[in-house]
Amino acid sequence: MSSASQSRPWDVHRLPSAEGMTFLVTGGNAGIGYFAAEQLAATGAVVVLGSRDAAKASAAITSIRSRVCGAHVQHLQLDLADLSSLKTAVDRLDLDQLDAVVHNAGVALDDLPRRETKDGHELMFGTNHLGHFVLTQWLAPLLSAAPAGRIVTVGSFAARSERLDLGDLQSTQDYRPKRTYGRSKLAQMCFGFELDRRLRAAGSTVLSVVAHPGGALDSLTPSRPPVHVTSPGERLRALPTGLLVQGKDAGAWPVVRAVLDPEVQGGQLWGPRIFGLRGTPRREPVPSHMADPAVAARLWAASAELAGTDPHLGFR
Repeated sequence: MSSASQSRPWDVHRLPSAEGMTFLVTGGNAGIGYFAAEQLAATGAVVVLGSRDAAKASAAITSIRSRVCGAHVQHLQLDLADLSSLKTAVDRLDLDQLDAVVHNAGVALDDLPRRETKDGHELMFGTNHLGHFVLTQWLAPLLSAAPAGRIVTVGSFAARSERLDLGDLQSTQDYRPKRTYGRSKLAQMCFGFELDRRLRAAGSTVLSVVAHPGGALDSLTPSRPPVHVTSPGERLRALPTGLLVQGKDAGAWPVVRAVLDPEVQGGQLWGPRIFGLRGTPRREPVPSHMADPAVAARLWAASAELAGTDPHLGFR
C-alpha cells in the first residue's frame, strides 16, 4: 500500500481494496455482523458468513449480492453453542489461509429462566465467549498462514459497567440476564486483549483487536429486506435518539476498520468517535478493568478448562 493511501484519512465510504483476501464473520446473517459482511464484500474480498441458520444466511447472501456487484459471499454452517462441532466446521472452510475472523455472533437474552448450551454452559457465556475461544484454536493455523492475520472481537458498550465474577463465570449463583450478557461481552473483550499479549509473546504475525459498535439500534438501521425491515414509523420515532446513537450499518464501521486498516495494531480498541456511542471509527483507550492481565489470565485458564482446549489455542 502506498504511503499516500496510508496517510489519507480513513473514509468509511471508500474502503481499501481487499481483493484476494478471505474474511470470516460469525453471525454474519444479521445485525452488526450482516453490515460488516456487506461492507467487507464491497472491498472485493471473499466473505464467509458463519451462521447456524442456513435460511437466514441465504437471505443475507442474496441481500449482499443485490447491493454489492460481484460480491463473493459464502455460508459456513457454524454453531458456537456446540463446542464439539467447531473443528468440523473449520475443516469445511477448506482454506489454506484466513486473513481475518470477526468474532461477532452473540446471544442476548433478556428474560428468565437461565438457559444452557448442549455442553451445559450458561447460554450467553458459553456461546459469546467460550464458542469464540474454541473457534480461535481451530482457526489458528489458517490465520498464522496468512501474511498478517487478524482476530477482531466485537465487544459491547454494555461491558463497560460490568465486572467479571471469576467465582461465578456461568452465573449459576446469581443469574440476571442483562448483567450476564454484559459479562459475557466483557469476557470476550478481556480475551481479545489477553490474546494479543500472548500472540506478541509467541512472536506471532497474527493481531488480536477489539472493536465495539457503540449504541446501535434496529430502529435507526436502514432496511435490508428480508434480513431487516425498519418501518417509516419506527424510523420517525427513533430520530431523537439518533443524536446519541446510530444504526447497525454505522455500528459496523469500527469493526470493518479493525479488519482492514493497515495502521491498526494488536491490542487496540476501536469504537465510534462521539462519546463511544456514534460516529466514525477511532481508537479508544482500553478501560483498566478490561486490560487487567491478572483477571485475564484467570479467565483464560478457566475458559481453557471449561472448553477442554489447548491453553495455547494453537499459537506457539
